[in-house]
Amino acid sequence: MLPGTALESSPTAISASILNLLLTHHRTTGPSPAPAEAFPHQLRQIADFVREATPIVFTLPGFPCKSPNPAKVLGHLPDQGERLSLRFLNSLCIDIERIHPPGARIVICSDGHVFGDLIHVSDTHIDAYADELRGIIGVLGLDRLSVFDLRDVLGDLPHATKRTHIHDHYAPTVDALRTEVHAGGHPLALYRGITRFLVEDTAGFTGTRSALQRECRQRAYGVIQRSRAWGDLIADHHPRAVRLSIHPQPAGAAKFGIRLLDAPDAWTTPWHSAALHRADGTWTLMPHARAAQLGRLVHRYGRPSHFEQG
Repeated sequence: MLPGTALESSPTAISASILNLLLTHHRTTGPSPAPAEAFPHQLRQIADFVREATPIVFTLPGFPCKSPNPAKVLGHLPDQGERLSLRFLNSLCIDIERIHPPGARIVICSDGHVFGDLIHVSDTHIDAYADELRGIIGVLGLDRLSVFDLRDVLGDLPHATKRTHIHDHYAPTVDALRTEVHAGGHPLALYRGITRFLVEDTAGFTGTRSALQRECRQRAYGVIQRSRAWGDLIADHHPRAVRLSIHPQPAGAAKFGIRLLDAPDAWTTPWHSAALHRADGTWTLMPHARAAQLGRLVHRYGRPSHFEQG
């Protein structure tokens, strides 16, 4: 029996039980595990839903599109990595329902269009990725999940116009971000993590390695600007939701980092990697090129899905 299902019935005790459940999947680069009391912001938010006996709403920015680097991914559409991650998120909501009967739902805020131009992925591929996410949710019956993207906010406006709109209305200045990054801590770790991904994901660059790194450092600030803008827009549309993050987050942060699947690197996501089914039955994420050395390629639904070991 999960904690919170017996005599612990106060909103505070129930919200702590739910947070303890989330903590088993906490994505952080800091000391772990941290106690529920280290997350007062999330405890207050969850307790508000518990008092009202309504479903807890989580928002999760992420699932933007596949990396453009074919050495890391199997293609531009979701594959087994995304299917496993979506199943996990839906099952997390079901587990919460055992503690809080009204349950929970997660709004996946697909952010590919927000910075597609900066990560060199076409808007056509981003649309196809998000549409496939919705299809997976429907086919697998993951009814605690939904997808929210810029089309839900700004309709059929040109994608460049949408990006300009959210940048102008929500994005912080580059100078403000530089000040945060230079102060160190989590902003610096995020900046370095995004810069590393941009370097790894850039294909066909004809300049030197140092020139590529300089360009990616500049683009990293743009990605962070747009991500912040997207986060503020989400908060406007889902003002009471508990904010999850696919990036590692320290204890006590306004966002709660959530680990979707096992991976050796805390920054690895299904959209930057391929899934490997290990011989012992467990799953992990790693670059396509590495997974291909360890297992055989498996096709599902008429296209590459994952690798099978042993």
